[in-house]
Amino acid sequence: MQLELLNEQGQAASKFDAPETVFGREYNEALVHQIVVAFQANARQGTRAQKDREQVKHSTKKPFRQKGTGRARAGMTSSPLWRGGGRIFPNSPEENFTQKINKKMYRAGMASIFSQLARDGRLAVVDSLKIDSPKTKQLAAKFKAMNLESVMVIADEVDENLYLASRNLPNVLIVEPRYADPLSLVHYKKVLVTKGAIDKLKEMFA
Repeated sequence: MQLELLNEQGQAASKFDAPETVFGREYNEALVHQIVVAFQANARQGTRAQKDREQVKHSTKKPFRQKGTGRARAGMTSSPLWRGGGRIFPNSPEENFTQKINKKMYRAGMASIFSQLARDGRLAVVDSLKIDSPKTKQLAAKFKAMNLESVMVIADEVDENLYLASRNLPNVLIVEPRYADPLSLVHYKKVLVTKGAIDKLKEMFA
């Protein structure tokens, strides 16, 4: 699979031979959907909590007499049938949302995403990405010169300058290959991979 090799101006200077096992697979929509949903589910925190009728702060006094009112009989106002009463099956803070994805499926799904990005022209290769100082303005100017607004960069090594300069840019994400996730790959309009990161991606997802 041949990918575009971009220069400093964001123009395709030449072609780069990438491994077919990672960048030349067929697109498996069902598998990609499954790993993206699982990634989002595994990031959820079970922080929501509701109260049952025992935990709701209500009086246990019978609200009105049993007979003669014409209303449905009621024992206490904490009943789930009443407004402000407890829930029948309340959400618990210990709720677990995690979904298991087999390693083989995850590798195949990630390779499927990379392959489709390459076919759509949303993935390109650069020699390297480095800046002299941890200046956000400098990195932003570099991406502007390459005509990139929303970009994810997978670099073989993210030094301190690159990390500090990129963390305040809202539409830029720079990560090492091991931190590349399916949701970010789908989200950003352009994905840049350094030459050194290609071999690591092959080792991880081939």
